[in-house]
Amino acid sequence: MLDNNHIFDPENITIVEFKIVKSQVEVPEDFDAEKVEGHYLDNSLQLGFNIDEKLVKTDFTIEIRTKSKGQNPKEATGNFHLVFIYHVENLQELAKLDTNNLIELHPDLANALSSVTYSTARGILLTRFQGTALQNFVLPIINPTKLLYNK
Repeated sequence: MLDNNHIFDPENITIVEFKIVKSQVEVPEDFDAEKVEGHYLDNSLQLGFNIDEKLVKTDFTIEIRTKSKGQNPKEATGNFHLVFIYHVENLQELAKLDTNNLIELHPDLANALSSVTYSTARGILLTRFQGTALQNFVLPIINPTKLLYNK
């Protein structure tokens, strides 16, 4: 079990790289945004580690689809895949292999990575959706811990 006694400091985390792997908004030609009653959202966060290099990779995928309840013949969709590379100065203390050769991650680090990835994605989506049928969609505020266990 990892020691939770003050080994986590969010100031030891820096974003060293960011990539938009996929950015796709599809809006049917005859789509009427006024008929949208809501949105369907599915997302997934996966973490990868290079402990020796003190790096953590987050892969965040998002699928958004309008809900027009049959009022539009086809819904508008948005599909995104965002990748963040973080440098964590004391990653060796915060991520350790357990007896099953799986990473045991300090819960505060996991929460911070999830929070920063999700909230940064929210801002990216706000700008990407401007002027589209998805412009009224805002990635909802969630408990970032739940994102870690989604799929």
